[in-house]
Amino acid sequence: MLDAPPTIRPSHPSQLDSEIADDEARMEMYGGDDVREPPLLSPKKELSSFEVSSPSSAPVTWDGPQDPHNPQNWTVLRKWLLTILCAGMTINVTFASSAPSAATSRIIEQFGISNEVSYLVTSVFLLGYVFGPFVFGPGSEWFGRKPILVLGMSAYTLFILGQVFAPNIQTLLVTRFFSGFFAVAPLTIGGGLLADIWSAGGRGPATSVFAASVFLGPVLGPLVGGFVAESKLKWNWIFWVMFIFAGASTIVMVVFLPETYAPVLLLRKAKKMRKEAETPEIAKTIYAEHEKQDFTLGPLLHRTLFRPFQMLLLEPILVLVTVYLSIVYGVLYALFEAFPVIFVERHGFTLSQNGIIFIGVGIGSTLGALTNFYFSLQYSKHIAHWKGFPPAEYRLYGAMVGGPALVVGAFWLGWTGEYTSIHWAVPAVATVVLGFAISLIFMSFLSYLIDTYLMYSASAFAANTTIRSLVAAAFPLFTVQMYTKLGINWASTLVGLIGLVMAPSPFLFYKYGARIRQKSKFAPCIDLKIAKELEEEERHNIEGKMMNAEQV
Repeated sequence: MLDAPPTIRPSHPSQLDSEIADDEARMEMYGGDDVREPPLLSPKKELSSFEVSSPSSAPVTWDGPQDPHNPQNWTVLRKWLLTILCAGMTINVTFASSAPSAATSRIIEQFGISNEVSYLVTSVFLLGYVFGPFVFGPGSEWFGRKPILVLGMSAYTLFILGQVFAPNIQTLLVTRFFSGFFAVAPLTIGGGLLADIWSAGGRGPATSVFAASVFLGPVLGPLVGGFVAESKLKWNWIFWVMFIFAGASTIVMVVFLPETYAPVLLLRKAKKMRKEAETPEIAKTIYAEHEKQDFTLGPLLHRTLFRPFQMLLLEPILVLVTVYLSIVYGVLYALFEAFPVIFVERHGFTLSQNGIIFIGVGIGSTLGALTNFYFSLQYSKHIAHWKGFPPAEYRLYGAMVGGPALVVGAFWLGWTGEYTSIHWAVPAVATVVLGFAISLIFMSFLSYLIDTYLMYSASAFAANTTIRSLVAAAFPLFTVQMYTKLGINWASTLVGLIGLVMAPSPFLFYKYGARIRQKSKFAPCIDLKIAKELEEEERHNIEGKMMNAEQV
């Protein structure tokens, strides 16, 4: 199913070529958040704005394929600087999710609360991740990427001040929730921003960097938080550190991030052209497609709330990927509570020494990103052959490596961390394997979702983010009890066995994914149409040669 078809090109544009051109234009315009419904779910075929043939009614578009104002045409250096800026914001907001976990004992002492209540400091922040995407997703579609990021990052930073000066645990938890609610803006918009500026060839490496930042932030949290918690500074200084970091990230973003969302940029262009028009009559004929979209409450809620969960009900690929990534994401946040049990209680580490152990997860995440970068380079070799749309299953090689590695890392950590007779360095090395596995699984499957659903990938991401954030919020609430009652070895064995059940997923998707996608209502499956067309052309060519041979 995934073997490359013969490289035969039609002599004149076919219906498939037109469909590919339209899909590419929609992807360039809307990224993964197309305002149209999939053809199979539409009561009638909607006329694409890119198919309008009348010059007088055509919307404003770019000045040719090389228009420098088109984010897709920005220099590679500028694209990478924006990718790094986006990754930096992601590191910042995920750092805030885990940093207070290192100061748990100080928070318990300050507010006189139980251990169970203290776990909520991390969980309520992740609950904010659950609800934020339903606001910031449509917000970026309506107003553009930058205004929503400015709002989200600014509010997130200000709510950290509420944590600094919290007089009681109730105030701390409420401000943590709202801080998480606004902090999810970069996580929600980041993928769309990368789709705004990168084509399929560069999107893989950029996604690797962005996905790695999702893990580096939580890893840095306990590392920095451990040293702050052990210092002579007051208990709330971990929140001061978070505030300074968040404020600096927000200022850099405000100064250096341009608007990247094509519909909003074209809307600005249309407004400028109307002002410069020679007559009012000419000005009336100038418009941007963004102005014609229906942003009333009903259609907006349909696209941002109904569509993600509709996809969860109708798309088996999205369901299975979401289950797997939710478990993996939960394991990541479970480590923040499990490591103190292993290294502080069993091996007598201090809080700062325990934080250093998270460097192993960071090293593993970096190695995973580099490995995924290599796989992305291999993927790029197929782009021209498949007219820009290689099979999505080519993105699964990373998960094929990461899935088994997660099982190995879980058993390794559990059965070496349980016994004090085994040197602490042995379970510490297992954290490298876990970080490597978690990052590879994430990067591989997130890229798979993008290439599977293309112009509807934002809805797939919204559903995935919501479910996995719920799971991650729940994991810290029972991790300590699980590792205490079952023992480090058997608790880790349970995690490893769950990973073992899920490990065949990328292999099964690689073999049967194309067949499943063929029945999807949201997956465009352009690669399957390309393969079919080229196979038919090859058959016609072979038949023609045979007829010529018979005539001779």
